[in-house]
Amino acid sequence: MTDYRDLDAVREILTRTGDTWAVVGLSSNQRRAAYGVAQVLQRYGKRIVPVHPKAESVLGEQGYASLAEIPFPVDVVDVFVNSSLAGEVADQAVAAGARAVWFQLDVIDEAAYARTTAAGLRMVMDRCPAIEIPQL
Repeated sequence: MTDYRDLDAVREILTRTGDTWAVVGLSSNQRRAAYGVAQVLQRYGKRIVPVHPKAESVLGEQGYASLAEIPFPVDVVDVFVNSSLAGEVADQAVAAGARAVWFQLDVIDEAAYARTTAAGLRMVMDRCPAIEIPQL
């Protein structure tokens, strides 16, 4: 089994992969986990890019309906969708030229991990950057 929770990958993505994070599933709903995680990422100097079908602005950043609509490079794609949908988002991240993909807690898709890492991206699954980044 692959170590999709690898601490070296966690550290690399959070400190060396880049500071522009597309947060897929981020909306203006402050009760959702994506909102709180995006706030933490901002506090640590990351630029968040909301990606949600509503394309609403969140936390002062312009939102987009899909990864393909973002008109600038994204370093990391942070995925807050159900595991059954996450693999498609990982494929979109590869197509968009992202450097890394992060699946949130309880979001696991081994086939997507294999495809994404085979495409040369770093990937972490079943971890939360808001929990990991303060520990670095």
